[in-house]
Amino acid sequence: MTNKAMDGGEESKKDAVSVTMDDARIPLLSKKSENSSSNNQESDGASFIGAVFNLSTTIIGAGIMALPAAMKVLGMGPGVIIIVLVAFLTEFSVGMLLRSSNASGADSYGSVMGDAFGIWGSRILQLCVVINNIGILIVYTIIIGDVLSGTSSSGIHHAGVLEGWFGEHWWSRRFFVLVVITLGVFTPLASFKRIDSLRHTSAVAVLLAFVFLLITIGIVAVKFSQGSIAMPRFLPDVTDINSVWSLFTIVPVLVTAYVCHFNVHSIENELQNPSKMKYVVRDSLALCSIIYIMTSCFGFLLFGDSTLDDVLSNFDIDLGIPYSAQLNDVVRVSYTLHLILVFPIVFYPLRLNLDGLLFPSSAPLARANIRFGLVTAGLISVIFLGANFIPSIWDAFQFTGATAAVCLSFIFPAIITLRDSRSIASKRDKILCVFMVGLAVFSCTIAIYSDAYTIFTKTTFPRE
Repeated sequence: MTNKAMDGGEESKKDAVSVTMDDARIPLLSKKSENSSSNNQESDGASFIGAVFNLSTTIIGAGIMALPAAMKVLGMGPGVIIIVLVAFLTEFSVGMLLRSSNASGADSYGSVMGDAFGIWGSRILQLCVVINNIGILIVYTIIIGDVLSGTSSSGIHHAGVLEGWFGEHWWSRRFFVLVVITLGVFTPLASFKRIDSLRHTSAVAVLLAFVFLLITIGIVAVKFSQGSIAMPRFLPDVTDINSVWSLFTIVPVLVTAYVCHFNVHSIENELQNPSKMKYVVRDSLALCSIIYIMTSCFGFLLFGDSTLDDVLSNFDIDLGIPYSAQLNDVVRVSYTLHLILVFPIVFYPLRLNLDGLLFPSSAPLARANIRFGLVTAGLISVIFLGANFIPSIWDAFQFTGATAAVCLSFIFPAIITLRDSRSIASKRDKILCVFMVGLAVFSCTIAIYSDAYTIFTKTTFPRE
């Protein structure tokens, strides 16, 4: 796919801001901008550690809360193995995307899809990013509202942190709390035009994930010393054919936990030394895998077979240790702050891909202030309204994880490699891609069937 500069169709130079003038383009600043003499930050590029934090924050979101439940289904042994396997496949798929983009000169995921499958390939990719990221951000906002303002499910009210601290007031209710967070935090953070500008908030977000992990480890250590921790299952509890099928429903959960492909090129385009992007990916996946394995194991150790689908919901009971209520609040608030800081990292590619769908031939979004503001305000409004008026979207989120997220993580990188329009894939690469597609299609078909069966047979909703 050919990248053209905005000044009349000449081929762009490496030190210019390039724009792909088709539906696949995602306008981003390159490593050196045209006005580098007046903006040293942009000309210098993003740092390696900042890129690691941004990519790690893209990976670690609400998906981590489902991993202890995944460990409950798989058992400790297979659970750790599957987490490592999905991390390996994620590194491979991202690596193939980077190789394909380097071979074609593409500067975005959509451009790579466009190079392999034409304009409709890029449009489908952008649509999947929009669906996936809007779903993720609505779920993040709902979780934030649940933790701070409380929620009711199956006739049982779970008090929020603010309600527990100050009692029930108009200003502690979901709508007002989300208005304050949306206007006071989401909107300012979503207004940055460079993803590298979020490196500091990303570092804090990763730190907060460690806070959650360290507190969980400390609680397990105390309860273990008291003799109140039971030995966890090492293998899955397989009793019938349904329990066998349930093992495959874990794959979409893990894929969703690792999906980061939509931000890889955005981070690479701003990196001071783009050749180090593969090391950024490797270090980020290693860091996140360590957090995932430890969270899964210690979360399962702590709650055993009582582990809920969202382990954060387990932290509203008496843990049987001193200062249990205070620790519960610290866990919930720290991870709520983590999700708040993850929001702009996931929002960034959402805005770019939606703009690419709606305004494929327009100037780069970063240069069009009015369009930038309108797209930003529109998306934030949709997410806010969805979180307030469509709160029971857990099943829809599971469908999203089994469709758009799996396509972005496994299926699209695999079919790009199998098409191999640039002749860069080896036989080993193509064998791995066939395995990825087969695993994704098989497991996601089972997951979708399982979710659909649950929706049409249950009598109560997860949230009321």
